[in-house]
Amino acid sequence: MDKLEKVEKIIEKTGVSYEDAKIALENSNEDILDAICYLERMGKINKGQTAFYTVEKGENKTDEQFARAQANYENSVKDEKFSDVFSSLCRWCKKVLDKSFEVCLLVKKHDREIAKIPVFFLVLLLIFAFWVVIPLMIIGLFFEIRYSFVGIGKVSVDVNEMCDKCADKVDDLKNKINN
Repeated sequence: MDKLEKVEKIIEKTGVSYEDAKIALENSNEDILDAICYLERMGKINKGQTAFYTVEKGENKTDEQFARAQANYENSVKDEKFSDVFSSLCRWCKKVLDKSFEVCLLVKKHDREIAKIPVFFLVLLLIFAFWVVIPLMIIGLFFEIRYSFVGIGKVSVDVNEMCDKCADKVDDLKNKINN
């Protein structure tokens, strides 16, 4: 049952206006029974009084009005869904972009900061110069360069701890080669 049929069913059972039925259905996650209960709580339903309407076959004007109202409703539902999805996608992209400039890769050698690169630029470098960036980072580990990320809050996997372990393993490997 689509949304329009649910709204019509609520109107049929309660006698409320189209707008009231639509609002009640939206506020009750499109559940007809919850929508009727919502209307009762709001005092929109007169207990003991039933309202209904009929359309006789000769009334083409009412049929045309109903068809136009139904078309307008269906168009508004389609527009709302697309605009909601698009706006939430834009908000998510903005959040990710903002975070990519807040979080930086910190490059240090002997506790001295050499560079601080925002993750946004690091991702771009990895996309366009993958075969240069990764080998340079690995070679840097052999020259006692340490990498860590700054600007991140609590994370379930500690990225900086993993970077330190990787650098320690390279140091161990260097020591074994030298001995």
